[in-house]
Amino acid sequence: MNQLSDAEMGVGHSEFERDGCALLEGFFDPFRVDRAASAARRVLRERPREVVVDCLQSGQRTFWAQAAHPETRHFKFNDLHLLCEALRDLALDPELTAVLRALLGDAPVLCSSVSFEKGSSQPKHIDSLCMTPRTPHSLVTAWIAYEDAHPDAGPPVYYPGSHKIPLYTFNDGSHHASRDEIVDWFDYIDVQLRLRGLRARKLVARKGDVFIRHADLVHGGSPIADFGRTCGCAALHYFSAGDCVERGMDIEPLRGGYWFRRLRAPVAADPSAFGPGFPFPEESYLRRYPDVREAVETGMCPSGESHYRMYGFDEGRGV
Repeated sequence: MNQLSDAEMGVGHSEFERDGCALLEGFFDPFRVDRAASAARRVLRERPREVVVDCLQSGQRTFWAQAAHPETRHFKFNDLHLLCEALRDLALDPELTAVLRALLGDAPVLCSSVSFEKGSSQPKHIDSLCMTPRTPHSLVTAWIAYEDAHPDAGPPVYYPGSHKIPLYTFNDGSHHASRDEIVDWFDYIDVQLRLRGLRARKLVARKGDVFIRHADLVHGGSPIADFGRTCGCAALHYFSAGDCVERGMDIEPLRGGYWFRRLRAPVAADPSAFGPGFPFPEESYLRRYPDVREAVETGMCPSGESHYRMYGFDEGRGV
């Protein structure tokens, strides 16, 4: 991370360097936050077959249109920014972009987002575990509060100073999470937190607050004491433009920054889920798998849907 001036950061840069995070209180006007949150909810109503969600109780990934018990709203809504222009505009607001550019030392690229209506209840983790930047520390997250948080609603928790813990090295020599070793990572982090005497803090933010966190800051969700309460928010993840160019990512300029134009996350949906009321996403399946597109174009397979039903699902491909 670059050295930041107070003017660039809007807060003391020493706070961010010391703690790995900074709370920008009242950064966004509440009315503007309401507009983005309302637009995101409209996407859930109008395009539920395109929205990918993770159930925060079972961990199951599915489409919002097929989610079990949607009335609980206890889900992680993945990448709504791909479908919601208002959320992209908020994520790449010029003033926020300036802060992120100062942190990254490069133009920020909005590459991923997760949105919540209830507290996440997520176990502690760091963002770089699964979104591992090509260049160390070339990832930063902006968490935006959609409403005033209540301590009983399960707001986020974080461990100030935990970004200085040396990254765990997995057996493949990388810092990217391996499913077979993730238990070892949790053990390592628990030991490191205890050795350093680092304690969790609860983030009870107000609507319009923005919490900027380092890629390696340990954080998670606090227990929900009152399931009748909501904890609306969005966490927006940014790579540096240089890393994205090196990776050959398709990035689109927007208001001084960029966003990564890509397909949504794949879902391993049972083929029986598709029918007249839930058409198979033919074009996105062919875009996702060029080998299948080639097979269809050469007449070796009648369609992407046919391929998925006969082979793709059993091969572990998503749609």
